[in-house]
Amino acid sequence: MNEGGFLAELVPERRLRRLELMITRRLDGLLHGTYLGLLPGIGSEPAGSREYRPGEDEVRRMDWSVTARTTVPHVRTLDADRELSTHVLVDASASMDFGTADLEKRELAIAAVAAVGFLTLGNGNRLGAHLLTGEGIRRFPARGGRTALLSLLRAMMLAPRNQKEAGLAGGIDAMHRQTPRTGLVVVVSDFLDGLDDDGLGPGAPAWEEPLRRLAARHQVLAVQVGDPREEELPDVGLLTLVDPESGRRREVPTASRRLRERYAAAAAQQQATIAQAVKRAGAAHLPLRTDRDWVADIVRHVHARRRLSRAAAKPRRNPR
Repeated sequence: MNEGGFLAELVPERRLRRLELMITRRLDGLLHGTYLGLLPGIGSEPAGSREYRPGEDEVRRMDWSVTARTTVPHVRTLDADRELSTHVLVDASASMDFGTADLEKRELAIAAVAAVGFLTLGNGNRLGAHLLTGEGIRRFPARGGRTALLSLLRAMMLAPRNQKEAGLAGGIDAMHRQTPRTGLVVVVSDFLDGLDDDGLGPGAPAWEEPLRRLAARHQVLAVQVGDPREEELPDVGLLTLVDPESGRRREVPTASRRLRERYAAAAAQQQATIAQAVKRAGAAHLPLRTDRDWVADIVRHVHARRRLSRAAAKPRRNPR
């Protein structure tokens, strides 16, 4: 069985346990100090020192003055090593109940939250969440520890499905109002809500300005979940498409190559609109797809952010 298909086969407790084991096994080696690598800018202020941990700490972070005074190797600690709060906004609207590959987008969103949770677990860090549904916003206060994380994931798995419009822009605004303390905010959505003319027009998505306001206060990571059928149509003859928000159905003759090309071009433009809006808002962008190895994509994102942070931290020599 592949790593994505487990979500539909096991009861919640076993699903959670398998999800935890798979994430911690594959992210082993990133789980210590990875808060520093999720986004650049987090944990840049000195906050003291602690004993050096071989294999986990970088030599360049050695605190030589404390090491000389105590004769025990110490490293400088940063704000990220102290208690911090991470908040996730999870889109659970009807458009997330779609998937044609290993799992649905809703399941991929839960997996992404689990990865963020396990990456930031420890050192007293806390995780809170806003679950955006058609019935409104369900809020989970920030709590620390594995038990609290598993409780949040279980609630997400058991959240009712509905066909009502949730409103991503409103959800981001609520997150901004209710998380005054600066920290890391992760928005998990397909970002299809609020696009002008299905993302093909010149207008900015409705959620861009709220996302910009959120990013002005917090470090923001936009995790975009998608499915391959949202980017291209298969040649399977007559295909029935259903709008998950309205329930409207439409028969599409996919045998037409011209139609498939037009669909792919429109989808590419839509994806470009989303990526550009996230960038303009000042958030980091992590696309995940239901037919890809999402854990590997998260690992690549973390490594890329770490490289950027290290490059920015290197002292620059003044030209002579």
